[in-house]
Amino acid sequence: MAQINLSELPENLQSFLNQAQTTGEILTITQNGIPYATISPIKKSKRATFGAMKNTGKIVGDIVEPTANLITWDALE
Repeated sequence: MAQINLSELPENLQSFLNQAQTTGEILTITQNGIPYATISPIKKSKRATFGAMKNTGKIVGDIVEPTANLITWDALE
């Protein structure tokens, strides 16, 4: 956990935020050596496993009948 002095924060806030987001590290802001606040990255939410593919498919044609004409198959004779 990195420590940042409060006086450094205004000039370098953007770089501290980028550092927290890219490394996942929690940054502690101190004032006179005493912890004052923390900067931590927001965890990205993951999409649910079940139902992730819901409403993404499309039914084209008849889903019950075979896709090929069975009379033309030599293996069935």
